[in-house]
Amino acid sequence: MAVVFGGRSSEHGISMVTGGAVLGAIDRTKYDVLPIGITREGRWVLTADEPERMAITDRRVPAVEDLAESTEGGVVLPVDPANREVVYSEPGSVPKALGEVDVVFPVLHGPYGEDGTLQGMLELSGLPYVGAGVLASAVGQDKEYMKRIFTSYGLKVGPYVVIRPREWQQDESAARKKIIDLAGEHGWPLFVKPARAGSSIGITKVDDLSGLDEAIATAQAHDPKILVEAAVRGREIECGVLEFEEGPRASVPAEIPPPDTHAYYDFEAKYIDSTPGIVPAPLTEEQTAEVRRLAVEAFEAVSCEGLVRADFFLTEDGEFVINEINTLPGFTPISMYPQMWQASGVSYPELIDRLVQAALRRSTGLR
Repeated sequence: MAVVFGGRSSEHGISMVTGGAVLGAIDRTKYDVLPIGITREGRWVLTADEPERMAITDRRVPAVEDLAESTEGGVVLPVDPANREVVYSEPGSVPKALGEVDVVFPVLHGPYGEDGTLQGMLELSGLPYVGAGVLASAVGQDKEYMKRIFTSYGLKVGPYVVIRPREWQQDESAARKKIIDLAGEHGWPLFVKPARAGSSIGITKVDDLSGLDEAIATAQAHDPKILVEAAVRGREIECGVLEFEEGPRASVPAEIPPPDTHAYYDFEAKYIDSTPGIVPAPLTEEQTAEVRRLAVEAFEAVSCEGLVRADFFLTEDGEFVINEINTLPGFTPISMYPQMWQASGVSYPELIDRLVQAALRRSTGLR
């Protein structure tokens, strides 16, 4: 099994933390593991199999370069579906065969990994992999099209507008007016975010017009397409979905309480200060059943495979509004997805094993 982590997105460090957690929990009596890191520049390298070095230390997230055996050489996946042998190559040296890979566990977050690009490469290589396919990964990464699909399936989403790069380039004032009109209809605050990023990176909570331009620039630094959402007032509820042999099943839900020292559940609240969630969420039986049903419905709407974390708001009038899904959610033992499954009776090592076995059961290609 190859575990692939790091990557070119702004979530490189969080992917490293997830990769370390997965490497540390894989049953080594059952699987031979090949750790592969992707540097921020996109080079595929062999790394040390030392999960303990992949944790956040002194508020610093790790990088692939910290563990790379060499940054001169590169790992090459097969391009022939009949051949699963992975090769390591260095300039001036004879390529070295690393053995055949039966399955890939990609723990990449964000663009160039979670968005269908890596999945497409693995499809071409004929290599089974954990998680959603090309389309579901792409939709799960692009918050605009995710919301469009949810709406088409009758799932309720909050008010939002999208500003595409061409819109912004051709008429900034008209694009800005769309955002101001959203605030005029639904009130402040607004949340300005990159349309295709995660881990709350690049998101700004904007309380009035004076902070709008800076928030737009922050989001556009991560993605030229931005999404602006009106605040949905309610409790934050999450639910995990896992693919079993008989089909997808939802975990017990969790609640994310408002963090004490942050304006909202941002990157630092999630990963640095580790704001704890409440598992299981204090909901009625009816509410628990409903959010679990909606989580599976969201999974099916986007044609997901393997796993999903579905994020909702429970409004004051008792309605669940879906915010987004994550096709490769945070996967450290303290992340909400593993915690929800732990509370549902599936331990962290068993969760990893189930995901790998699900990937091995299905073929690549059209399915």
